[in-house]
Amino acid sequence: MSEKRSIQIHDKAVVDAKAEIAAGVVIGPGAVVGPDVVIGENCWIGPNAVLEGRLTLGRDNKVFPGACLGQEPQDLKYRGASTEVVIGDGNTIRECVTINRATDEGERTSIGDRNLLMAYCHLGHNCELGNGIVMSNAIQVAGHVIIEDRAVIGGCLGIHQFVHIGGMAMVGGMTRVDRDVPPYCLVEGHPGRVRALNKVGLRRSGLASSRGGDELKQLQDVWNLIYRSDHVIAEGLKQAREQELLPAAEHLCSFLEASISKGRRGPMPALGSR
Repeated sequence: MSEKRSIQIHDKAVVDAKAEIAAGVVIGPGAVVGPDVVIGENCWIGPNAVLEGRLTLGRDNKVFPGACLGQEPQDLKYRGASTEVVIGDGNTIRECVTINRATDEGERTSIGDRNLLMAYCHLGHNCELGNGIVMSNAIQVAGHVIIEDRAVIGGCLGIHQFVHIGGMAMVGGMTRVDRDVPPYCLVEGHPGRVRALNKVGLRRSGLASSRGGDELKQLQDVWNLIYRSDHVIAEGLKQAREQELLPAAEHLCSFLEASISKGRRGPMPALGSR
């Protein structure tokens, strides 16, 4: 077994004695770490970053200068509940990113593994991010947003509260995201509209060769039925369910079925829709 690296804390950092700091952590000058913070192995905390509240970071995360993680939610309903932020492994959190903890007792804001959050992104209370997500600069995410694995989101845009963004979706920069973004789809515009399948992302994921190309072909056929036929979404989904669906098409249909259910924002319409 390799020898564990020592902890390096700059003499101008402010680290509470109650914070849990694992082996190999580096904390830069001016950083502030509160008493309820847990930092996993080999994390790098840059200068002037602020980590406070009930905040847990896994291993191998990089937190760049000026980021503020675990602070109180920007929610007028917040009454001081001991909520938390939980961050997985291998994430890159760039300059001045803000990630707020949840609002009510027993709730959390959570981020998975291997995500890239570029400078000036904001994650509001109760957000849930999966794995392998790329968020470009200055994305403002309201509360209770869910973003699934491997979504790619362009910069300088806002995401409405309670919106869900599906896995491997691609959101163009400056898009107004006020409804659910279906998985595997390319969306863009103000207001945002579904343009097509995210074919570049699907090829890179290996889906184009999955099952001899049958999975991508079925996904395209189902997408056309839902978005390019004369059917409303509910009717298109009903027809799609008449066949045995492979995983990608199944995920698309399940996501849209949930999106059109009561209490959800509803799916983003296709280009040409009102």
